[in-house]
Amino acid sequence: MRLFFRTQGRGEPVIILHGLFGSLNNWSTLGKKLGEEHTVYLVDQRNHGRSPHDKVHTYKAMAEDLLEFYREQGLSSASLIGHSMGGKTAMEFALAHPDAVRRLVVVDMPPRATEARHDDILEALTSLQLAQFSSRESIDEALKERLPDQAVRQFLLTNLKREENGRYSWKMNLDALRTNYNEINRGIENGRRFNGPVLFLKGGRSRYLTDKDTPAIKALFPKAKFQSIPGAGHWVHAEAPDEFLRIVREFISSS
Repeated sequence: MRLFFRTQGRGEPVIILHGLFGSLNNWSTLGKKLGEEHTVYLVDQRNHGRSPHDKVHTYKAMAEDLLEFYREQGLSSASLIGHSMGGKTAMEFALAHPDAVRRLVVVDMPPRATEARHDDILEALTSLQLAQFSSRESIDEALKERLPDQAVRQFLLTNLKREENGRYSWKMNLDALRTNYNEINRGIENGRRFNGPVLFLKGGRSRYLTDKDTPAIKALFPKAKFQSIPGAGHWVHAEAPDEFLRIVREFISSS
């Protein structure tokens, strides 16, 4: 699968993988700043953004997509940054292709299976008949009852696109994401280890990654280090961008 991507900057390669319902656009600002020292590849994963749609949505498939991306770009190795779902893709890839990963940053996601947290979002989005709406504001209003958090709605609405006939549609493959939601929550269990440098970075208020995950992480990633940014939640890179950038820049630039 040929993934859609954008590049920024110049230097040692860094690939950034977004989370569920996201796209490379979520990382443009941080990518630009990291691009001051690195060639940054911002990638849309399958069934998201402007990358192709497919009925399969597993971490093995997404890791294979990334391997093909390496080949297309002529990359032998790169540092990987993956948030949430993108973190699991990055872990799967590092375990399967350790020589291709220089340094790994996993943002607020453990390798274990995670509990379902997005059923309400999936139900709200799939219940919409987008053809009935003539503006983003009316779609936002229709989502408000089920999804009262305005920040969540605004994030989700970045997935809207307007067709030539004026109607709205989703950039993401909503049907595939809903069908494969159990796969998205599945843990990473391929029986291998990655012995390179790994940073697990989380928001202090987030419940995704806990101290109880440390033994399982160390079994897969023996050199794993852990860091938390106080006051930030799951979207730590958006909620504390300066501190996030400082920590990540220091980690991926170290020898």
